[in-house]
Amino acid sequence: MPSPRLLVLFGSQTGTAQDVSERLGREARRRRLGCRVQALDSYPVVNLINEPLVIFVCATTGQGDPPDNMKNFWRFIFRKNLPSTSLCQMDFAVLGLGDSSYAKFNFVAKKLYRRLLQLGGTALLPVCLGDDQHELGPDAAIDPWLHTLWEKVLGLYPMPIGLGVIPPGVPLPSKFALQFFQEAPEMCSGEQRGARTEPQSPPSELQPFLARMVTNRRVTGPSHFQDVRLIEFDITGSGINQPSPRVPPKPSMAFPHSFAAGDVVLILPQNAASHVQQFCQALGLDPDQCFMLQPREPDVSCPERLPQPCSVRHLVSQYLDIASVPRRSFFELLACLSPHELERDKLLELSSPAGQEELSQYCSRPRRTALEVLCDFPHTAAAIPPDYLLDLIPPIRPRAFSIASSLLARPSRLQILMAVVQYQTRLKEPRRGLCSSWLASLDPEQGPVQVPLWVRPGGLTFPQAPDTPVIMVGPGTGVAPFRAAVQERVAQGRTENFLFFGCRQRDQDFYWEAEWKELEERGCLSLVTAFSRDQERKVYVQHRLRELGPLVWELLDHRGAYFYLAGNAKYMPADVSEALTSIFREEGGLSGPEAAAYLARLQRTLRFQTETWA
Repeated sequence: MPSPRLLVLFGSQTGTAQDVSERLGREARRRRLGCRVQALDSYPVVNLINEPLVIFVCATTGQGDPPDNMKNFWRFIFRKNLPSTSLCQMDFAVLGLGDSSYAKFNFVAKKLYRRLLQLGGTALLPVCLGDDQHELGPDAAIDPWLHTLWEKVLGLYPMPIGLGVIPPGVPLPSKFALQFFQEAPEMCSGEQRGARTEPQSPPSELQPFLARMVTNRRVTGPSHFQDVRLIEFDITGSGINQPSPRVPPKPSMAFPHSFAAGDVVLILPQNAASHVQQFCQALGLDPDQCFMLQPREPDVSCPERLPQPCSVRHLVSQYLDIASVPRRSFFELLACLSPHELERDKLLELSSPAGQEELSQYCSRPRRTALEVLCDFPHTAAAIPPDYLLDLIPPIRPRAFSIASSLLARPSRLQILMAVVQYQTRLKEPRRGLCSSWLASLDPEQGPVQVPLWVRPGGLTFPQAPDTPVIMVGPGTGVAPFRAAVQERVAQGRTENFLFFGCRQRDQDFYWEAEWKELEERGCLSLVTAFSRDQERKVYVQHRLRELGPLVWELLDHRGAYFYLAGNAKYMPADVSEALTSIFREEGGLSGPEAAAYLARLQRTLRFQTETWA
């Protein structure tokens, strides 16, 4: 029986789904299966009826929503007029990527799995539920699931007689060939291509808008442990227009060139110049040399973000994510390419199923970067063929920030509240967030600074009815989307705004204190604060919620209020949910199960929405 062409379709707003999908593609090729890997919305979904073998890799965003690059597919696959035998010829598997701190954990994967069964598809095995909160990350669920998957696939489609699985130590051909020039042409200067400063179409990842940074100001006190910045961009000329305050629907849904409260801005960062130099030295690359990129396979296309021709400096500084924590597939490929016996043995050990705890200790827990790993294996790094760079290092992914301002209050401006990520592990060098460190290093007072960005709808949507109250709980930088919401709602004449804000100390990290006070005096905002370190007993937002239980119950049960929560995913969401169920029991007279069901009903009807991050 001839082997079919495996199709891997992924949907995600981060690089995890694509990384897992590429790993599936490599493992398929080792099993002699042809394989295509595509984003869901780039695949002509009407062709799905002809596919014999499909693996879906999909993440869940916001309140159980599909990510942006699978929304068109999502609408099509749930059409009511699709026959129940549409996919009767298809064997499929669904791999979900989610975060168990969210109420609708892996909701998209679970719903897609059920829908494919309804349309006649045959599931090779139950849906995989990868969890970012697991100590070993999504791989804890993915590894055993993949082992079973390949057993099922090879049972249906055995390899040709006389051929076995290509061993992990044998490198597969690279996806691209880099054809270098003897002399770098002038057009290959490494400048920002693809970004624009004039409106043509809505800004996107493939064509971001170069926004001028107006301010980059630290808003935490000098003795505060964390550097938090209020950054403002001038988006004049971006095509992001000011919505009318008389338009009640979410502006970003009605006008693709606009944004509203709850939306996010995506920013494409760059690697530090010192890291680019270190990477090029480790691999023996000339940063000023230029190349043309040629795909080796007919189903592979060149990354649209890379100019043709392209300089090595541009590739490393603006495309390859050398500051990311590498995944297991990185070590697998390094082991294949290593000519050094001791280094190769160690890389094989770290990439084996039995070596995952050691890999976690070496790489994941201390957050060791790809660049640092390459420096730890110098003989291997020096021998990496340039053709394998795009197979080895994933692309830099855009970082999403909640928009902290409203176009109604600040036309042609966009603000974010950003904590500069820096922390210490057992490694000597502090760990730094790529995007936050890059943005923090930019100083618009020293000269013009431009940042590539675009906007997209976020996970929070606010009620259209003008008299609907909103309760917002936003400790720390989680208050950012609620600042945009308050500005927008006040501009629309909506004054039933209740904000619970928590931070460590009033005089160190009380963001927008003067603005909140002024709105309180105007009767546009009710502000409740919790300063956890300003007294001996720590006080958090969940404590303030309990103290105001009668008001919270009145707003939710009698006045139809919407409840919003944004902030760190570690403890706070569970603590706030527990405080709410306690209020439902004490103020509403509900039993424990009834209180839990009440909270679930609020979530189901989008009257309880969360936006949290690890």
